[in-house]
Amino acid sequence: MTAAARVDATSAHGAAACRGAKHARVQHLITADEHTLADLQALLVTLPLCSTGRVFIEVPDASWIGAVTVPGRMIVTWLDRSVRSGAPGSGRSCAPGAALTRAVTAWADEMLCIEAAAGTRVHLLGGYLGTADIVDHLTGRLGFAATAIRTPERFGLATAR
Repeated sequence: MTAAARVDATSAHGAAACRGAKHARVQHLITADEHTLADLQALLVTLPLCSTGRVFIEVPDASWIGAVTVPGRMIVTWLDRSVRSGAPGSGRSCAPGAALTRAVTAWADEMLCIEAAAGTRVHLLGGYLGTADIVDHLTGRLGFAATAIRTPERFGLATAR
């Protein structure tokens, strides 16, 4: 088998290929909030079954938490703003986007490295402030290319479309 054929065999996305030990699995980092749940569901159904990664969803309170279908190797984390505080020591409640920004940047600092950046697909569907902060962190601190990060076009961030 040629090298090109081996690459094609490990990157093909079918039920049999996804079960293979040598199949290349793309890692995903996906964010959403209560306003983008429909966009999140539309994105998730397009992912191959072999996808790995993390989905962070920020919501106003626990009544928004529900079932989200993701590939088996992905983890969903719900971030309930009503039980989180704002900036440390401020006594304020958690502002929209703050919990998402804190969780995603902490996860990215621990779990992503420059070598993983090329194999990670980032889809940021949350609100503008949290999304902009996450883009700044990923590009500034972790060295991700802005063109590798997908955000809503209406935000006007210099990212991939």
